[in-house]
Amino acid sequence: MNTAVDISEGWRSRVLGHVGTACVKVLRMDEMPVEAESHDAPEALLVLDGQLQLEVSGQPVPVGAGGFYMIPAGTTHAVRPGSRGTLVIVELREDAEILHEQGPIS
Repeated sequence: MNTAVDISEGWRSRVLGHVGTACVKVLRMDEMPVEAESHDAPEALLVLDGQLQLEVSGQPVPVGAGGFYMIPAGTTHAVRPGSRGTLVIVELREDAEILHEQGPIS
């Protein structure tokens, strides 16, 4: 099974799989910062263990173990120094928004 423990370098993600149009990844945070970025689609972050020190639109947002944070599409966010532990990222794709607009699939 692919886990963050198997990842030798921090901030290198490993794809666990796909759920619908979403890509689910796991990674190991190594206390180093990550530069600001934004995405065309929303991104969900789930801290399995440790602490994620986010900066979202210039504001600090700490997310602890078991915590979940949803970053809206187009929102600038960065990882501040001190983030450590295991993080799951769910990258929602643009086509997910199209499906949502069309209504639920039955």
